[in-house]
Amino acid sequence: MPFPSPTVPAANRAEVFLGYLDFFRDSVLAKVSALPEEELRRSRLPSGWTPLELLTHLRYVELRWIEWGFQGRDVAQPWGDRRGDAWYVGPEESVVDVLAALRAQGAHTTAVVRANDLTAVGAPGPRWDGADPATLERVLFHLLQEYARHLGHLDIVAELAGGPVGK
Repeated sequence: MPFPSPTVPAANRAEVFLGYLDFFRDSVLAKVSALPEEELRRSRLPSGWTPLELLTHLRYVELRWIEWGFQGRDVAQPWGDRRGDAWYVGPEESVVDVLAALRAQGAHTTAVVRANDLTAVGAPGPRWDGADPATLERVLFHLLQEYARHLGHLDIVAELAGGPVGK
């Protein structure tokens, strides 16, 4: 997927957000898919996270901000990507399932964005931790920074693992 350059016309601001989210999500998926299986569950960092755990974290970030937050849905385990203070993927969770879960979460985010105005305010609920709910635009801006930041982290880890080098 090509980078969504600011010089490429977009129909509206929502499509700009979706273009960047899709680019970052696809980049993360491609980078992880290019790594050997043994590198997906191995950490190369003192903090201990693995590429597969990063994917699960990003899936849950979207779930927390879009479904649990903006939509106000009841989510059984909004922090299911964590065990204690660390990201977690169980040994029974396959790479294929983790990749599919992130893709499905992205499809859900796209559907929500296309069905709502960016100025729409999220539903009240526990995601906001007592604060007023944010607009969809603010939620999307937050998701973009999460993806961009973590893609940069993944670039470094993939390079250390002998995988594709980031730009």
